[in-house]
Amino acid sequence: MSLRSDAQTIIAASIQAVQPDAAVKRALRGRDFPGRVVLAAAGKAAWQMARAAQECLGERMDTGVVVTKYGHVLGPIPGCTCYEAGHPVPDGNSFRGTQAVLDLVSGLTEGDTVIFLLSGGGSALFEKPLIPGEELQDITSQLLSSGADIVEMNVIRKRLSAVKGGRFARLCAPARVFAVVLSDILGDPLDMIASGPACADRSTCEQALAIAEKYRLRLTPQARELLAQETPKELDNVETQITGSVRELCAAAARSAQELGYEPVMLTDQLCCQAREAGSFLASVARTHRGQGKKLAFLAGGETVVKLTGTGKGGRNQELALSAAQGIDGLDGVLVFSLGSDGTDGPTDAAGGVVDGQTAARLREQGLSIHQVLEDNDAYHALAKADGLIVTGPTGTNVNDVAVVLIDI
Repeated sequence: MSLRSDAQTIIAASIQAVQPDAAVKRALRGRDFPGRVVLAAAGKAAWQMARAAQECLGERMDTGVVVTKYGHVLGPIPGCTCYEAGHPVPDGNSFRGTQAVLDLVSGLTEGDTVIFLLSGGGSALFEKPLIPGEELQDITSQLLSSGADIVEMNVIRKRLSAVKGGRFARLCAPARVFAVVLSDILGDPLDMIASGPACADRSTCEQALAIAEKYRLRLTPQARELLAQETPKELDNVETQITGSVRELCAAAARSAQELGYEPVMLTDQLCCQAREAGSFLASVARTHRGQGKKLAFLAGGETVVKLTGTGKGGRNQELALSAAQGIDGLDGVLVFSLGSDGTDGPTDAAGGVVDGQTAARLREQGLSIHQVLEDNDAYHALAKADGLIVTGPTGTNVNDVAVVLIDI
């Protein structure tokens, strides 16, 4: 149980280290915002970021709107109206919350300021579609099941939206936009985080059409026509500060592991592949390095993808962990966990999964084959049977994922 206890300690320390509160307050403290100041926050970390901003601004803030995921509003914020909405597929509340933001910024003057707090998940939560909502939901579902990475998905979603790809900043004009962005995409590309509502878009129509062809997306003529229309390439009313990243998440996990007596080894903070492949790789690392007579912690940060082949329930971190369980089957002194920093992994209430050398045997005893479970994309139910779900609840942050191999033998 010591490995499991150590994993819990590392998870808690990592999430605490990447809370956005301090960064938001640093970005706002001491700044002079003339005219009216309104606040708009969108994304999985929107409530946490908005609360920090309100505490910093006080009465200087006129009013605000927060749009975040269901279950992520943890209480009232003075002066703000909070909306909970659909993720990863936008829903009617996504559209209503976004319209409330647009009403908020309508009619502002060049002397006014929009403080825009953006975090991952905003692509679904902050949305005013240029096509019927049902069609946008269908295209989003197609992308989610295709194996497309987040950048490819957002290249498509920008062009189907009235607020993405820099269009929100244009709707705020002539007011100034001061954006504080919590990064959840590898390399921190501002125009891709939450599909870049307040950032000039660097992607092209040619790329969008190629992605649609690559994944054979079913598109109406109207949607295909929108993919051929360019997004704003220049914005002159935006200032942006980016904060948080998967690097900070990995560094925090490494520090915590070291404090527990492990020798941390950073494998990558740019992990980007199929979740099952990542799990298999981390299991191989465990097999290679166990038996050295010292405690080791191998860390990999990033964001994997899942290609749906079944109709089960799970998420990328749960698939990664369950895939690793196959490779460490029967090994003592080895544990692997994978965690989404936002506390939600796929359409589940789990943040990720944790497995050890006995996980596969526990599942076999219950008549379950890991291979078949993965083919069914049903990692959630399998991990539940093996006491392998990590459940944190909403964490208030969102800076990608971290996977850790702990070895103590």
